[in-house]
Amino acid sequence: MKNKKVVSIKELAEMSEVSIATVSRVINKKGGYSKETEEKILKLAESKSYQQNVNARSLRTKKSQTIGVIVPDISNEFFAKIIQAVEKQAIKYNYSVFVCNTDENIEIEKRQLNNLIGQFVDGIIYIGGGVQLGNETQALKIPMIYIDRYIDDKEIYIESDNFHGGYLAGQELIQSGCRKIAVMKDIRKISSAHKRYLGFLKALKDSKVGFDEKLLCDITVISYKEAKEKTLELLDSGEVFDGVFATNDTLALGVMTALNERRIRIPNEVKIVGFDNISASEIAGIPLTTINQNKRKMGELAVELLMDKILSRKSNVNNIKIPVNLIRRKSTEN
Repeated sequence: MKNKKVVSIKELAEMSEVSIATVSRVINKKGGYSKETEEKILKLAESKSYQQNVNARSLRTKKSQTIGVIVPDISNEFFAKIIQAVEKQAIKYNYSVFVCNTDENIEIEKRQLNNLIGQFVDGIIYIGGGVQLGNETQALKIPMIYIDRYIDDKEIYIESDNFHGGYLAGQELIQSGCRKIAVMKDIRKISSAHKRYLGFLKALKDSKVGFDEKLLCDITVISYKEAKEKTLELLDSGEVFDGVFATNDTLALGVMTALNERRIRIPNEVKIVGFDNISASEIAGIPLTTINQNKRKMGELAVELLMDKILSRKSNVNNIKIPVNLIRRKSTEN
């Protein structure tokens, strides 16, 4: 079978009877042309199977029609769902997405950041990362959007309403009859987890329910396994609790496993609330009450705000707080 001849932008311009610059503006959606011209060029481009020489354009313009995403743990469903939304939204701008996983390792994060810059990505979305790099990321001359972890008030930052989510979690446990509530949270200074904890404490304070700090379990590695071990340690210490707030669902599922091993009935003896609403929380042996985050909205907004920067569109948006809601399931039933 004979290969189809590759049509150049010059030939496409000649066929369309317009300038090369006009074809370029249409292909790259830069504006400055009529609707009729746009339709004619796009129709010709499709019929002739025109494809841009991305490599040549990248070298010439230092732009690649790509954005980078840096994520701390791609196996975490919360992050994966955001990435999925980012990819769907980016394709609307004819942009490709490079996803870089760091495994929460600062050295890998630096390397991945340098790799993306070397690829001439037009912008970068940091999901739950960038905390340790701090000033280094701010000094880069490249558009950046941060999701889930606060960096600096000069940067655009997208987050769920974590404080209100923590408040809702505390309120749910209290209204379900809990008075001795344990907390499983990330020990690191991560803004999202800390705000959830503060919101939880506010709910207790408003309901005049005390909090025993001996029931606070700081987790060094966010994993099902460590949450299970911490729960077993808490039980072995003799501390009594009738509720647990875990600052993400992975930790909550670890708590559930530990309680099941000790034959402690959920929700009869201990009630549990998680955070994130990952799919496992719904299909667990005892469906988990949790705080739902709009992961799709976070990803879509991140792309739109990044494109505002890349395309120099006017935007007054700075930090965005996305509402959360409680999903009540069996783990807090009376």
